Amino acid sequence: MMKTTRIWDLPTRIFHWLLAAAVIGLVISGKVGGNAMTWHIRLGYVVFALLVFRVIWGLVGGHWSRFTSFFPTPARLGRYLRGKALAQDTAGHTPLGALSVFAMLLVLGAQVGTGLISDDEIAFSGPLTALVSGDTVNLATGYHKDWGQLLVIALIVLHIVAVLIYWVAKKNNLIKPMLGGDKTLAAEVVATRDSAKTRWLALVVLLAAIAIVYTVVGLASPALN
Repeated sequence: MMKTTRIWDLPTRIFHWLLAAAVIGLVISGKVGGNAMTWHIRLGYVVFALLVFRVIWGLVGGHWSRFTSFFPTPARLGRYLRGKALAQDTAGHTPLGALSVFAMLLVLGAQVGTGLISDDEIAFSGPLTALVSGDTVNLATGYHKDWGQLLVIALIVLHIVAVLIYWVAKKNNLIKPMLGGDKTLAAEVVATRDSAKTRWLALVVLLAAIAIVYTVVGLASPALN
């Protein structure tokens, strides 16, 4: 008997779509350059705050949003690749999907980190360039503009292709649950916590993430005096 279960809490869903919009905006503004770099910087701060939020939310959020619920352990990966996955292995992110999630977090984290200390000597200078050596700035700038940007675009394309494959070939719509929060599953699994209390907690976590970003960006201020 199929059962509809809340898998994705509202904060996770909002995070997902905000991150997608911000990253697309970052790629476009980075390609356009010039005056668009003002938005590139702003969106970089947005992505920074969202990543900090997701890391914290991965520890205290709803059940299926927590890293422990979908971390791709060898056992989970093995069961999934052999076609013997348990319901709890795929109710949230599948093991392969989890690898994609962690790859995206790491690549975006590297992109944000290098962006903070990048300087193209034309229209963009990261807020923390004064804290590191010129060689470090050059290395960060090179990575941020070349390999880092390519990795982000590659992961975006891979993510879209994977969603389409699941939708067309496996008849599994991954977009709908990330919009409404619910999945219809053959086996019973734990429903995620998605109450008013959860959402207030998410707001507190978001404010903490914004405060962390503000503090990190402000680290260069003393060095500039």
